[in-house]
Amino acid sequence: MEQEIDTQELGEKIVKVLKTIYDPEIPVDIYELGLIYDVMVSTDYDVKILMTLTTPNCPVAESLPQEVEEKVKSLDAVNDCEVEITFDPPWSQDLMSEGAKLELGLL
Repeated sequence: MEQEIDTQELGEKIVKVLKTIYDPEIPVDIYELGLIYDVMVSTDYDVKILMTLTTPNCPVAESLPQEVEEKVKSLDAVNDCEVEITFDPPWSQDLMSEGAKLELGLL
């Protein structure tokens, strides 16, 4: 009998990990900044994350996606992780959570 995958529980664990990763130039985690567009979990426990950067010329364009991939892969329940960068739609402050806006004095 195949074990039912609890994607919601795994998704919450992934979000918790994503909230430990910070943009080095902004003192807010990448999840609250709105850089994570989608987190998809397959029945094989493979994770695909669709994310963006604050700008295409972001100084951490190479290292930030790699950090996301490594930290998500470190979860026991995750088999593999792939991070895809997109700039469609482009990131804007509108994507930030209320908490992030408050933290940065934008509210």
